[in-house]
Amino acid sequence: MIRRIRNILTYIGPGLLVTVGFIDPGNWAANVAAGSTYGYSLLWMVTLSTLMLIILQHNAAHLGIATGLCLSEAATAHLPGVVALPLLATAVLAAIATALAEILGGAIALNLLVKTPLMVGSVIMALTSGLLFFTNAYRRIEKIIIGFVSIIGLSFLYELNLMPIQWGEALSGWVTPSFPHGAMPIIMSVLGAVVMPHNLFLHSEVIQSRKWNREDEQIIRKELNWEILDTVASMLIGWAINSAMIILAAATFFRSGTKVTELDQAQQMLRPLVGDSAALIFGVALLFAGLSSSITAGMAGGSIFAGIFGREYDIKDRYTIIGSLLTLGAATLLIFTIGDPFRGLIISQMLLSIQLPFTIVGQIVLTSSPKVMGKYANPLPERIALWLVAAIVIGLNLLLLGTLLRG
Repeated sequence: MIRRIRNILTYIGPGLLVTVGFIDPGNWAANVAAGSTYGYSLLWMVTLSTLMLIILQHNAAHLGIATGLCLSEAATAHLPGVVALPLLATAVLAAIATALAEILGGAIALNLLVKTPLMVGSVIMALTSGLLFFTNAYRRIEKIIIGFVSIIGLSFLYELNLMPIQWGEALSGWVTPSFPHGAMPIIMSVLGAVVMPHNLFLHSEVIQSRKWNREDEQIIRKELNWEILDTVASMLIGWAINSAMIILAAATFFRSGTKVTELDQAQQMLRPLVGDSAALIFGVALLFAGLSSSITAGMAGGSIFAGIFGREYDIKDRYTIIGSLLTLGAATLLIFTIGDPFRGLIISQMLLSIQLPFTIVGQIVLTSSPKVMGKYANPLPERIALWLVAAIVIGLNLLLLGTLLRG
């Protein structure tokens, strides 16, 4: 029995490492904005985004398992340079936008906990994330992050039992698409906060780094089967936590007509659970979320940048080091230009949704190619599902563009 459990645990981890990327401060801001402004009506976007996320993350992991290449390496090796370079360059920018949200969220937590000025807190967060990143192996980081996700998730999920939730409205919101007036930027920020471009690169990198014997078809098949379980279970955990955030924001702020303009206002969501300790608990959870997700953003940035030069991710390789430092450093510098931190978090998530179609289309082309994937190329049903996801994301981006053009 113990041996079986250990065997299962060897396959579990990459999905949870990705999950922390969409339970980050950017998600907190997007979810609080969605729930406080539109009540339960945007819960459908979390459901849709999570379904698309499962399809895309499984496909990205499939690439890593079957080819031994991460998405960035595969794009450099198999796509024309005029396509691969813009795709990967914008993916690096997406990783920077992600790191900006993580570091800024952690800085907001430090300000809430110990009154550290926002800019000073951002530098502290970046340096701490860099230190953890450059001194830990993947498997060690996975264990830390699983602990962080557990703390954050249990706090929000448990509180659903204590708040006066309108469950009928919540159930309707989960399955009924709606586009309230002026909601497109928030809808797209929720999409960008869940289906994050850097996580597609990260998942393919983490899972292929385990160096399975790719000459043995039985091992490949076993890895693919366990990966589906890991991905689905991890993404559903993320769906539950993100849904809980929107529901609690709706019950706390929308119900009372309170407009949320700062992320630290969201501490009020925890007050029914811990009373006057809400600020402390919220600050610690936000700090953990920012710290853990900034590590994964740095990992993704390093992987993407190294792949541009056809190099494997290696924490001792100069291209990985440059990419990771560029991601965390540029994000920290950009924070110094932000006047409104809460709005900055929302915009960063919206920018991720704009880059997303480029990554998705590139990934589909690669994983559908027998030249790249051999016998493991996407079968017809999976190709149809993937292109449907791409069409939905592109369509939502066009709706956002129309909203912005109308002013």
